[in-house]
Amino acid sequence: MLKFYYAPLSPNARRVWITLLEKGIDFEPILLKLNGDQLQPEFLQINPFHHIPVISDDGFRVIESLAILDYLESKYPSPALLPNDSQTLAQVRMVQTVTANELFPKTISLICDSPDSPQFLQAVQHINIVLQFFMEIIGDRPFFSGDQLTLADIVAGTVVPFLPKLGVSLNNYPQLQNWCEQINQRPAWQKTQLSDADLEEFKRRVKFLVKLRRSQMNPGN
Repeated sequence: MLKFYYAPLSPNARRVWITLLEKGIDFEPILLKLNGDQLQPEFLQINPFHHIPVISDDGFRVIESLAILDYLESKYPSPALLPNDSQTLAQVRMVQTVTANELFPKTISLICDSPDSPQFLQAVQHINIVLQFFMEIIGDRPFFSGDQLTLADIVAGTVVPFLPKLGVSLNNYPQLQNWCEQINQRPAWQKTQLSDADLEEFKRRVKFLVKLRRSQMNPGN
């Protein structure tokens, strides 16, 4: 049976978790508390970079969430979470990578910086550029690829719905608001949803890690 190493607070792990549920893949969940579990020798043999998520499918190990999603789609193709035509596939890939590279990193500033700081305001400006880009792709369709749920919805759907709780309104993006409401009603999202307490714990951990990293980069401050 496929083994899934995860922590519920991790957005990257949640995108894999949702995919497993949407595809109906049987798996053994292996919970890591991220309080040192990820640094234990037995886990470092699985992922020397001590990150989650990781899957092990009949002994075949895959790390990095986007690579895991590609593997699951190829190994377990039904129900399909990628479109067939080249243009729609490119749109799905763009949403995935823009979420990972442009959107999610900016949420760190929303969590760690003061709302009146230049860093926070710059992050909000950048996030609004991303949201406008997403609006152009989704148009008036229920999902990013049309009527079919895809990996684009899963990857973006673990970040965009939380933006209002981090200080970025979706009021100017009505179709994204409708999309958030729709995906949040799906059983896979319901099962993996963070509670308000979970979200506060996630923010606390992010703040701690960022403070630690910044102190290491600026040891004299």
